[in-house]
Amino acid sequence: MCLLVASSAWLTGCSAGDDVISGMNSEVEPAPTHGQGGAQPPGPPAPGGQSNALMVTPRQRAYLDALRSEGVRPTSDLSALSIGSYVCQARAAKQPDQAVWEFVAPLVRNDASDPGSDAHAGKPSASELHDETADYIRIATDRLC
Repeated sequence: MCLLVASSAWLTGCSAGDDVISGMNSEVEPAPTHGQGGAQPPGPPAPGGQSNALMVTPRQRAYLDALRSEGVRPTSDLSALSIGSYVCQARAAKQPDQAVWEFVAPLVRNDASDPGSDAHAGKPSASELHDETADYIRIATDRLC
């Protein structure tokens, strides 16, 4: 069962293997695994402290690393995982390529033009946004979905 909960900073998706997003904060640390390689759900905070780290699975880490190796610079790992989750959900719903593109392109544009981020120097061109959208869709399809 796939559940989509969207707000300004949070999205959960699912795939056949790993959870797409298993936490909400921008710091990233590897997720402990159990069973068939899925991420362990976040539990209560440890006594005496609380972690604000985003827990990622090995599949999510490979996706984030692949984005960076292609020169894609999301504003945060959370935003990159959110965009990837949308791609995977559209793929799982058997949406045609054009529908996936039309849904993902505005997400990429919004992330790329985030005024609070220095991930992009200046306003990205239409060509840069096109290339980045293609990279997100291709990498999410290959590495995350």
